[in-house]
Amino acid sequence: MARLRGPGGCPWDREQTFDSIKPYTLEETYEVLEAIDNRDFDELRGELGDLLLQVLFYAQMAKDEDRFGIDEVLDRLCYKLIGRHPHVFGEVKAETSAEVLRNWEALKAEEKKNRQMAKDENQSEPPPAQPSSVLSGVSSGIPALLEAYKLSSRAAHAGFDWPDISGVFEKLEEETKELKKDLKEFPAPGPRPHGRGIAGSGTAQIPENLRQRLEDEIGDLLFVVVNLARYLSLDSELALKKTNRKFRRRFQYVEEQLRAQGRKPEEASLQEMETLWQESKQKNPSER
Repeated sequence: MARLRGPGGCPWDREQTFDSIKPYTLEETYEVLEAIDNRDFDELRGELGDLLLQVLFYAQMAKDEDRFGIDEVLDRLCYKLIGRHPHVFGEVKAETSAEVLRNWEALKAEEKKNRQMAKDENQSEPPPAQPSSVLSGVSSGIPALLEAYKLSSRAAHAGFDWPDISGVFEKLEEETKELKKDLKEFPAPGPRPHGRGIAGSGTAQIPENLRQRLEDEIGDLLFVVVNLARYLSLDSELALKKTNRKFRRRFQYVEEQLRAQGRKPEEASLQEMETLWQESKQKNPSER
């Protein structure tokens, strides 16, 4: 990587910045997850290498700017692994995963406090103290489903959670009712599937105020669904990814069957496509 970024190296690699590489990091992360889901370990071996390349790329760019290098990255990782596993490398007792997670969160909070103290000591005039929040540390740059999961998990650890799952379903019904209430103001003839052909054709012109409210209600509804997944110890991001893959397989089956008839989906009726869709489900009974 140093050679690629150095004089006489690769023009493309030399032009990259921290911001320009971010989309590739996200893409490679999802490709790792896909290989794991498919249990394709040969593919996983390559995808892990691609993901590791992202780490090396960032570290080399930081070294180019005299900030840090890969050695410092690995040193901090080793320090963190040892420091956050006192039940392995120290004398702390932790017999269950729950105890390990409690210790982990407490150690993270202590590390953050120590880092802030060190920053304050290095500043001539420390900034005004900011109120601490249990939500601190949850990045707003991560995918929205993951951010919702982390925010609600942090709040739940502080005791802000439903006492049982029935409360989550009640909230889901409440948010659904609020969305239906706002939909009564939707321009006639009401929400309809977008027409075929040109993208956006047939789309109703929604007043901006209503559009904002509908967006808010859809967001609230999604947030509750994420909490429902969290309550069931499921990962909403991975659950949606799984459904996306299932949809892809089924729709591609519909396309294949129509192609065998010399037709495209646009040339078939909804009923014909629905019949083929149900047929694809029968071929994979494990997929509901």
